[in-house]
Amino acid sequence: MSIASLQDRFPAYARDVKLNLSAMAEDDSLTPQQKYGLFVACGHATRNADVAAALEGEAASHLSAEALDAARGAGVLMGMNNVYYRFLHLTSNPEYRTMPARLRMQLIGKPGVDKVDFELWCLAVSAINGCGMCMDSHEKVVREGGLPASAVQTAVRFAAIIQSAAVALETAAVVAA
Repeated sequence: MSIASLQDRFPAYARDVKLNLSAMAEDDSLTPQQKYGLFVACGHATRNADVAAALEGEAASHLSAEALDAARGAGVLMGMNNVYYRFLHLTSNPEYRTMPARLRMQLIGKPGVDKVDFELWCLAVSAINGCGMCMDSHEKVVREGGLPASAVQTAVRFAAIIQSAAVALETAAVVAA
């Protein structure tokens, strides 16, 4: 599956999503590993199997096996962390912030790829999942790692586009039903 195969399934009212996906695929402002890792991590974060498969298909020839697994891992690990840390951020009881998380997160320390790239993927997935605490944490790491604000903005823009692709497919299925 590919991005083009997804776009063929979009309803007419999702034309902007189709155009944004094309622009994203042509964007060369990030390194190939950063870009295609974002495709994979964000594709999995949408929880839409078709989107994830299409974006993995696009990324497969651009990522090493280690980078592909790390990008998948970013999507999965943030699925856990974003729930936990969003709770800490949103709950008014400060007692929870004093308790140890007791969540295994070794992948963050040893992702198997450049740390800044992995953190950029985690940032984008955290944007999809709406965890402000995680977005702040990962944004700080990538900026300290040398990425400019424009790279952060591009990663979050990709996350928004990829999420909208999943929504377009899901609404098309509802309308067709």
